[in-house]
Amino acid sequence: MIVVTGATGNIGQPLTQALAEAGRPVTAVSRHKAAVPNGVRHVAADLAEPTSLKPALAGAKALFLLLSGDLHATGASPADIISEAAVSGVRRVVLLSTQGVVTRPFGTTRIAMRALEHMLRKSGLEWAILRPGGFASNALWWAESVRAHQVVAAPFGDVGVPIIDPADIAAVAAACLLDDLHTGGVYELTGPEVITPRQQAEAIAVALGSPVRFHELTRDEAKAAMTQSMPAELADDTLEILGSPSPAEQRVSPDVQRVLGRAPRPFADWAARNVAAFR
Repeated sequence: MIVVTGATGNIGQPLTQALAEAGRPVTAVSRHKAAVPNGVRHVAADLAEPTSLKPALAGAKALFLLLSGDLHATGASPADIISEAAVSGVRRVVLLSTQGVVTRPFGTTRIAMRALEHMLRKSGLEWAILRPGGFASNALWWAESVRAHQVVAAPFGDVGVPIIDPADIAAVAAACLLDDLHTGGVYELTGPEVITPRQQAEAIAVALGSPVRFHELTRDEAKAAMTQSMPAELADDTLEILGSPSPAEQRVSPDVQRVLGRAPRPFADWAARNVAAFR
């Protein structure tokens, strides 16, 4: 049995599907009841309460661990999830970490994530660590304005990073869960090319078959919009990466190719598959 946390999200959904298609028994975990592929067991659990995972972990041999933002908050104890997994007999954990533990190591959440990585390494379990950069699915922030006004509004229109398709993260996670070859691997996951917000808008327009205008926000305008859905500290942190990415954050990693034997999907592919969100 393989347990997938965050099973209703942009990574968890394709990962659950891929494991089911590979013929593996899967337990999908989410906070609330959710539809899952045929043959997949669903368990509702709150990762903020690690003991609530007991029913999901019973009989499991592997765990994909994706932490939601609240699990990085003060007082949260995601390390207890790994301990609970070990007690339950799980042998392998694949952890979704972040590129920022290396490129920007001193932020609060990244300090916590680096500590969790260290704890996993010392746990005695088999492990693999995935460190993606920016997600292609962050473009969904623009879906409402594209639908209503045919506009993508974003800061730093001509500053790019090699964002990754979440489906590629899921594919790498599946490989790490299924193949002993990846035990002890630490994989930096990026897309195939640096792409700017302006170029993303152009790709969405191609997918739609209709024009999409790009409107460049100031940093202050972008922060005001972002703080409606995230803490100001996180908004500032995100804007710093988007506006002034380091050479390491603009580097295209070979790790997707190494694991999957194919290049990562470009943003245009993600836009074409998700075009309904922008109509």
